Amino acid sequence: MSDMLLLLLVAATAFNGILAGASLDQSIKQLPARHRIGVVAYSTYAKASDLGNGILWYAFIGIGAALLTLAAAVLAFVQGINATQSLPLYIAAGLSVLHTLTTTQAAPIMFSQRQFDHDEVALSAVFNRFERWQTLRALLQVITFAVLLWALVIEKGSV
Repeated sequence: MSDMLLLLLVAATAFNGILAGASLDQSIKQLPARHRIGVVAYSTYAKASDLGNGILWYAFIGIGAALLTLAAAVLAFVQGINATQSLPLYIAAGLSVLHTLTTTQAAPIMFSQRQFDHDEVALSAVFNRFERWQTLRALLQVITFAVLLWALVIEKGSV
């Protein structure tokens, strides 16, 4: 494995680890809080955080993780890396595409809460729909991170 590919793999793993952690934080800690504080209060929080500074943060780590993972897979292909080392990169790239597709569903749902300032029924529906997509997205991100760790273990073993 070339130095450039190893650098991309390490960066992709780091970004995907941060992304998976951020998604788990949202799925395990943040989203369930709406049941304790109420959906209107949670919506106020989400608009101030996820739809505030969170937009740039999530875009940076989400797009960055996907691009770095895809770049590592493409470089492995171009360099003709053997199947043992390249397989996890190809799997991670496919998972990154799936994660991106789930984000195209989840993000507009999260943004739609802006239409329902104090409508508890509508906000509940919005957050329930978002939670379904977020759960799938978090699962894909955690698996991507695990697969990239697998790629690093393989690389460590080949040195």
